[in-house]
Amino acid sequence: MAHPKLEHSTVISGLTASINGLENVQITDLYERYPDFNIDVQHEQEMLFGADIVVWLHPLYWYTGPPLLQQWIDLVLEYNWAYGHKGTYLKGKYLFNAISTGGSPEAYSATGHHGYPLKEFLLPYKQTAKLCNMKYLPPFQIAGTHNITREQLNHEINKFKALILHLRDSPNLSDLENLPFLNDFKQ
Repeated sequence: MAHPKLEHSTVISGLTASINGLENVQITDLYERYPDFNIDVQHEQEMLFGADIVVWLHPLYWYTGPPLLQQWIDLVLEYNWAYGHKGTYLKGKYLFNAISTGGSPEAYSATGHHGYPLKEFLLPYKQTAKLCNMKYLPPFQIAGTHNITREQLNHEINKFKALILHLRDSPNLSDLENLPFLNDFKQ
């Protein structure tokens, strides 16, 4: 999870709180763990190695993730560890983004304010997964966060928790590409 001002976030903090303490679910708050951006690469690689599914939970800032998430990707996903001829440690694992956006779903469309669908802004993450021989799942998005009601937010948080529980408890990971409740977002 990466949010530089988590104390001001009702969305990301709500999503995080909903899954905090679940068995076999680990949350790393990158900004809490690495406030100086000095990432313990070996520790992070060990955590990735033990995971089946990786979720990058973050707000979308200027069409990308927060800077510490990018620093984490740059350092942790090393050549010949995550990708390259010897980089097989993430092969077959699943990855997806769980994001919040201030803009509405309509704003992230070809005719919307941002001029492109959300999936185009997330292409670097999808390509990162591909380079690392991971399977990229459609993102979970909570949109329009500047105007979301408490009731709407609670509904989305419950959907996210249900998604995480389903992913955790799924006996057959090959079924994950067709999950119906990843906000019906198709790549």
